[in-house]
Amino acid sequence: MRSHLLNDLTAEHYRRSVTEGVERVAARLATTERPFTGVTVDGLAPRIDRVDLDRPLHDTTAALDELEDVYLRDAVYFHHPRYLAHLNCPVVIPAVLGEAVLSAVNSSLDTWDQSAGGTLIERRLIDWTAARIGLGAAADGVFTSGGTQSNLQALLLAREEAKAGSLATLRVFTSEVSHFSVRKAAKLLGLSPDSVVTVPVDHDKRMQTVALAHELERCRRDGLVPMAVVATAGSTDFGSIDPLPEIAGLCAQYGVWMHVDAAYGCGLLVSGRRRDRLTGIERADSVTVDYHKSFFQPVSSSALLVRDTTVLRHATYHAEYLNPRRMAEERIPNQVDKSLQTTRRFDALKLWMTLRVMGADGIGELFDSVCDLAQEGWRLLDGDPRFDVVVEPSLSTLVFRYDPAAAGGPAATDPAEIDRANLHARKALFASGDAVVAGTKVGGRHYLKFTLLNPGTTVSDIAAVLDLIAGHAEHYLGESLDRAS
Repeated sequence: MRSHLLNDLTAEHYRRSVTEGVERVAARLATTERPFTGVTVDGLAPRIDRVDLDRPLHDTTAALDELEDVYLRDAVYFHHPRYLAHLNCPVVIPAVLGEAVLSAVNSSLDTWDQSAGGTLIERRLIDWTAARIGLGAAADGVFTSGGTQSNLQALLLAREEAKAGSLATLRVFTSEVSHFSVRKAAKLLGLSPDSVVTVPVDHDKRMQTVALAHELERCRRDGLVPMAVVATAGSTDFGSIDPLPEIAGLCAQYGVWMHVDAAYGCGLLVSGRRRDRLTGIERADSVTVDYHKSFFQPVSSSALLVRDTTVLRHATYHAEYLNPRRMAEERIPNQVDKSLQTTRRFDALKLWMTLRVMGADGIGELFDSVCDLAQEGWRLLDGDPRFDVVVEPSLSTLVFRYDPAAAGGPAATDPAEIDRANLHARKALFASGDAVVAGTKVGGRHYLKFTLLNPGTTVSDIAAVLDLIAGHAEHYLGESLDRAS
């Protein structure tokens, strides 16, 4: 079995095996005609259950043949232009190359003596990102597994900096369309059930700063401690960007930690035409970025940035077998001193390779192109009487709903019936495999959502998927009328 260990004696075996795997994936990508096959849980689960994990195949080709059957054939392929659902992006080739390298070398980014150059590359990328944000010379940060972890660590730092006598007095303010991880983090940090104060949004789904000011004042008046304001730069549902300058001003006035969740909107940091939409982010105390969303990186690739490196001490613990205190005194750079994780992948290498091959402007051009596409899609939806579109996009998300009353179609004007028609259309589309779209609720009603992160998607693709949605919804409503008659 030692023949399967990657070392100097097995380098050729490694080359052949990885090449065969790459060829399988390349062939699948080249021939994929739909983003999904439409396979059901009941259809796929028995195939996986039949695999006897205690009886190895002892052959790479046979294992790849089996993988075709249990995974590759039925995977959801984000590179397809009609995958329009979640915040999943097609990935750039330099990043995939970086993924192959980091997996083979297998550096662990917790201590210098396990990573060396990897540590310095990650630190350089943190400095680069902090400079793009404008956080200043004392900024720092660390790579994370994703936005949820970044938000958790940011609020941990905010909690410790708040220095409250009781956790029960702490309050976190965030908009009603912010990411669920804010509430999850509050629970994990031991805050009270009512610690997260939801601030209403305006028509464009941006936090209302007048309402925020009111809540901050009420918090002070009630003898509570405002721990943090979480502003969103790219909400998951709408791509909306909160008014960052005004929020920063209120945070300064009330002495509150300002965190910006820019997991989605961080692509604007390299945009050639839309960078001004992040104006005010430079005043944040901490910022979440997800390179695996709008920098076209493979999962996972995320980071937390902070204005003041000293606040990262709240995540620092020392162990004699790993990072004894003397190492800090000797200025040995151990990233575990900054991270919630211990063992951690060298995910920074993917972004490094991308910047070295494509450059920041290249990434920005890709992100600008999907934002342009969203604008064209919005104009298409706004002019189509079959659909109600919620808000003009700030980034690359469109939220809409098939509305037969507006279309002059079947007389199914009951909003609950329209809800069911939209839900049916989404499910039917997924089952067909022709396209994948997401869904959400707006005002208690079911809406559909396009998250456009593929520069290969065209307006024609959007129009075709809208026709498919309308067809499925109309079919459902027609059958509904037949059942009612």
